[in-house]
Amino acid sequence: MPLTANDVDRFEASRPRLEAIAYRLLGSAAEAEDAVQETFLRWQSTDVDRIEVPEAWLTKVLTNLCLNELTSARARRETYVGRWLPEPLLAGDPMLGPADTAEQRESVSYAVLTLMERLAPNERAVYVLREAFDYPHREIAEILDISEAASQQIFHRAKKHVADGKVRTEIDEAAARRIVEEFLAAATSGQTEPLVRLLTKDAIAIGDGGGKVPARAKAFEGAVAVAKFLRGLLKPGEAKRTMFGGPPELYAWIANGEPAVVAVVNGRVIGVMCLEVTAEGIATFHSQVNPDKLDRATARWAAADHGEPLFNAF
Repeated sequence: MPLTANDVDRFEASRPRLEAIAYRLLGSAAEAEDAVQETFLRWQSTDVDRIEVPEAWLTKVLTNLCLNELTSARARRETYVGRWLPEPLLAGDPMLGPADTAEQRESVSYAVLTLMERLAPNERAVYVLREAFDYPHREIAEILDISEAASQQIFHRAKKHVADGKVRTEIDEAAARRIVEEFLAAATSGQTEPLVRLLTKDAIAIGDGGGKVPARAKAFEGAVAVAKFLRGLLKPGEAKRTMFGGPPELYAWIANGEPAVVAVVNGRVIGVMCLEVTAEGIATFHSQVNPDKLDRATARWAAADHGEPLFNAF
């Protein structure tokens, strides 16, 4: 039976929530969109009049599609060139989903998305559904075809794995901009010491170039090593201008709820560096420079009122 206009409207009303779930599960906006579209095709091919609770049915189909994708993605990432990092989403992107509680905001932070890569697919699903969308364990158990007790156990295990990372500090937009401004001033000062003072002693810097843009697979570790790397990264050079097609402009922004540096050349986002901030200082720099993972950020940037750059790099 073909879908009615009302059936399509019911699905479209659920699309933002489904995309937000899929993004948290997959760490990729493009893969999230594909999973939601496949969910629509399943909706289109079923007798929707026999579905008692459409939201629950759609969530179950989507989650299981994402679990299948996570399983195959793990195999693909074994051959991925360099370090795999999630696709960043700039502030205001609807795929970021709900941000009413600290748990919801943290669940989509770049730091937590990276930490969730440690989790088994079912652990990630339980963690996302419970922590970010407040699904009761009874419903999670029905979605994943497990017992309610198993859902509770998996959640506690997953939460512990994620909590093993550094304790993060919530930051508002004004504070995020100040942090990025201070960081860029120190990183472009020509001296290492001002930058070291902003970092935690065990700070790390990680980059994802996907084999298309140079990015070291092994993380830089320790405040001094990270500071030297960042100084070199922001040092002007003709080779860098040639590689990027012009001199990048650097902006203070927010990505996935964290302070971020957005690098732009001729309106195209060529890099997003998310700063994980703790009470002790900046703990981690996650740099996404793989152009395949920056299309959505570029589209979002084109629609944003971003003002003047803080720094014209290189």
